[in-house]
Amino acid sequence: MTKTCLRDICLALVVAVVVSCGGGGGGGGVMPIAAGGAAGAPGAAPANTSAQQSLLDRTVSPAGGGSGPGDTGSANGSGGTSVAGGDDGSGVGSGGTGVSTADATGIGSVDGAGSILVNGVRYNTDGAVVALDDVPGLQLGMTAKVIGPFDNDLTMGSAKRVESSIDLRGPVTSVNAQQASFTILGTTVTTDAATVWADSNGITDVTTGATLQVWGLPSTPGSLRATRVEVHASGTPILSGAVQNLDTAMRRFSIGGYVIDYSQAAVTGGNGGTFANGVLVRVRANTIGANLLVASAVQWWYPAPIANGTQLQLAGVVTDFAGLNSLRVLGVRVDASAAKVSGGPANSVGNGVGVIVGGVLSNGVLQASTLKIRLVPGTGGQPSFSLTGQISTFNSIADFRIKGQPIDASGPGVSFVNGTAANLGAQVRVMVEGSRVAEGVLIADRVTFQ
Repeated sequence: MTKTCLRDICLALVVAVVVSCGGGGGGGGVMPIAAGGAAGAPGAAPANTSAQQSLLDRTVSPAGGGSGPGDTGSANGSGGTSVAGGDDGSGVGSGGTGVSTADATGIGSVDGAGSILVNGVRYNTDGAVVALDDVPGLQLGMTAKVIGPFDNDLTMGSAKRVESSIDLRGPVTSVNAQQASFTILGTTVTTDAATVWADSNGITDVTTGATLQVWGLPSTPGSLRATRVEVHASGTPILSGAVQNLDTAMRRFSIGGYVIDYSQAAVTGGNGGTFANGVLVRVRANTIGANLLVASAVQWWYPAPIANGTQLQLAGVVTDFAGLNSLRVLGVRVDASAAKVSGGPANSVGNGVGVIVGGVLSNGVLQASTLKIRLVPGTGGQPSFSLTGQISTFNSIADFRIKGQPIDASGPGVSFVNGTAANLGAQVRVMVEGSRVAEGVLIADRVTFQ
């Protein structure tokens, strides 16, 4: 495979973060990279549309891994894909990552494609290593961790490594349609206008007893703000959240309403931090008991760097708010007292508000220079997703694709810039922005011809 081909594959990565997730059914898939891995802890076995599979056929095989999508993983439960987009053609298997714990890092969800857009930061992916667990490709709404520098305005960056994994998978035990929430494995999953519904229209399609898989941002203990939901899913349990009631002698802790027995599992990926109450983890298990999971693997959930002077940007839900000088996002302490606040008035920041913060670490605290208000509960939000590239398939204004992502721009309120709907067609280069994904389709709010 040529250097150019490898670079093109990485540039075709996302959609998506967004950092916003597997086929899981009828959802529109975007940019699958490769599938497989060494045998071990289970992942997902998502279905792929023909469009997804055609992209899979053109991708790189994972370094040191197996072939084909399925419930496969590595011995520590991180089963999935490792793809190198660098000029040397090297991949990542069980060896080193080529990055250090002091590298600039962004953690959040995939927002778009045209390189990779995570938390509103557009990362160049030339030379980046892509490490995916559970799924064959990165898609809109998947949570992700990107290692690589970014600018102070949180607009542009350069990725060295991209990681993504499912955050929650299991049977639904209750649904609250009025509050747009449901419960899986004792964890309350909340949804909002920015949640990607990959293979359904929304909360009304969620039923008790069905197995779902969810990507989302942990907030208060036992709660997850969903960034992507796949209603038609299968696979073994996955649970993410903050460690509570840790008993190192019994090797047990709890997440929400479930007790985790990790006596048969190692705790990995801590970036040198201490495993303790409040740490965010991702648990993989083989079976579900009565409010008990016996873990096959416990991984720190996208561990943030800890070294002084490291750049860090996070998208998540504000918790432990005591003022702009003292709050937490994804468990990380944040001082935003000197931050430039955008997206709304500074006094609207509080517990439960979705934000993006960026700055530099100092003594374990993120000294934020920028805070973007993303979503204030009950007030709606700004358009969340962006796709840039040539239209690869055009059937109609209501049915076209960019980088494999289905798009509908037929709504009455769609704004067209530098052209009209009549100018849409195959090979036309556009940027599409939208605030909602339903049945895997991005509903366009704005189309800009480039």
